[in-house]
Amino acid sequence: MTFAGIDDRNAIEAEMQWAERPLPKTLYGLLSETAGKFPNHNAVSYQIFSGASDKAETLTWSALKDQVTQAANLFRSLGIGKDDVVAYILPNANETVLALLGAAVAGVVNPINPLLDAEQIGSILRETNAKVVVTLKPFPKTDVADKTAEAVALAPNVKTVLEVDLLRYLTPPKSWIVPLIRPKRTVQNQAKYLNFRAELAKQPKSLAFDDLQEDRVACYFHTGGTTGMPKVAQHRYSGLIYNGWIGTELLFSEVDNIICPLPLFHVFACHVILMAAVTSGAHVVFPTPQGYRGEGVMDNFWKLVERWKITFIITVPTAISAKMQRPINADVSTVKTAFSGSAPLPLELFRRFEAATGVKLVEGYGLTEATCLVSCNPVDGEKKVGSIGVPFPYCNVMIYKSTPEGPVEADVDEIGEICVSNPGVYVGNTYTETDKNKDLYYGDYLRTGDLGRVDPDGYLWITGRAKDLIIRGGHNIDPAEIEEALLHHEAVAFAGAIGQPDAHSGEVPCAFVELVEGATVSEEELLKFCKEHVHERAAQPKHMTIMPELPKTAVGKIFKPDLRKMAITRIYNAALEDAGVAARVVAVVDDKKRGLVAQIDPNGASEEAISGALSAFVRPWELANSAVVAE
Repeated sequence: MTFAGIDDRNAIEAEMQWAERPLPKTLYGLLSETAGKFPNHNAVSYQIFSGASDKAETLTWSALKDQVTQAANLFRSLGIGKDDVVAYILPNANETVLALLGAAVAGVVNPINPLLDAEQIGSILRETNAKVVVTLKPFPKTDVADKTAEAVALAPNVKTVLEVDLLRYLTPPKSWIVPLIRPKRTVQNQAKYLNFRAELAKQPKSLAFDDLQEDRVACYFHTGGTTGMPKVAQHRYSGLIYNGWIGTELLFSEVDNIICPLPLFHVFACHVILMAAVTSGAHVVFPTPQGYRGEGVMDNFWKLVERWKITFIITVPTAISAKMQRPINADVSTVKTAFSGSAPLPLELFRRFEAATGVKLVEGYGLTEATCLVSCNPVDGEKKVGSIGVPFPYCNVMIYKSTPEGPVEADVDEIGEICVSNPGVYVGNTYTETDKNKDLYYGDYLRTGDLGRVDPDGYLWITGRAKDLIIRGGHNIDPAEIEEALLHHEAVAFAGAIGQPDAHSGEVPCAFVELVEGATVSEEELLKFCKEHVHERAAQPKHMTIMPELPKTAVGKIFKPDLRKMAITRIYNAALEDAGVAARVVAVVDDKKRGLVAQIDPNGASEEAISGALSAFVRPWELANSAVVAE
């Protein structure tokens, strides 16, 4: 069915209630159905190197079902019941797919970002009470094995570690060399270590336990970068199946090939893409362990598209920007659509991509707490660049304003908090910890923490973030991590961290501080202090400003909108100066529809020159005393 706007969305809903849709109740039922329909179709492919002719391993749907069954049986043999947790700390590989699906069939799967430090990983393992961990066997040029061993030592609940050896993906001479230079695991802990593939081979290819036909929690996903005790969101089968159904209903079929260089610890890759493939029978390609970060992936991207006859590209704004810096040196005529999420997309980047590739680019919106998908720009209809499109079928979005009398629904184009109700929202139980669910809902609607509005055509627009999260290239950073670190410096009295505009990542962290009276310290010294005390590398601020006094509210709370205005002014003026454009930002105003807008005095510069200098940034600008606006 076409998806061109609100009318099509409503027509899909009118066919029947969500509960009446003839869909399997469990993940294993869904996988079995697809493997029965398309046993010999390609399901997942993986190549450890990025070259267009490098070795790749492909599993058909029949083979994938067999190996997921073996993985589920293996986890049950290690004491995992339906409420017990298997965590994995892995880069992308076919084993990562098996760990994800197999653990969700046997019990509850807990994907963990391998880029986190050992203390953060350990805190997640304790929070989820994981019994089994799947991770890498020591391998050159990665510290995942040692980091995981250190984390497991901090989590006495972990009894077994299953190791994945990437050696099997190599060809000579690399496959001969790696055993000679392979590092040894230096950290000891309480867990028993086993070889994942060897143990998998011992298991039968028929499910050794009953797949109970009930909706239950199947996944724990930690949210963003964490410090101390993280927030862990829990996802039920119904949420996974809903995400997969959306992808099948609106995008994918069994003839599609999807390239997904996104990490399999994130809901975008796991739920939006892999679950859509499990539902539709589409084929997903995962290039290199690090995806878009992998060596040569950007340089070889278009050749990979040609190799696998890709029809859908899954991407994020930072990756789109990098692709536009490479020539399109391959046949990409098979591509129908590119789907972008995780962060806002600048208009100029959108235009450049579509002009260069001839491919339609669709922006979407989702969040971990809602199992993921909420809305997207219609595949077959008008795409309003900068908006997050229209809600998916069976997803209801309300914009609520907080008032002394309680929440009130906002009018059209009026800003409030985006609140979501759909089959992926686990009302009352979004987080594993009960206390963290307090004040998280308005009735059956999840409060997203994002501020936004709905325009007269029913399109959603994000205008800010109520929770002040910094989103760096789609990665959520809690400003509290930066602020708490700075407040441990003896010279710092107050600290405020925000996201400053960035041409590559959308925004990056920066910090503002007010010093203790009489104290002296330089901005360079504070940046160095942050590198030592802000554990998450992505959260380390890129700029530091010492102020005589931070802007504060009447009750003494740091007023971050003023800090954001300062950062926008500084970054935009620097970009204009670097481009040799005489125009300068003279004010940043808070527009009711567009959020913060930079007002620019052209100083004789042309609009075209200003636009060229600022085209990579997401935040809008306008000429001072003019109606001309650039999003």
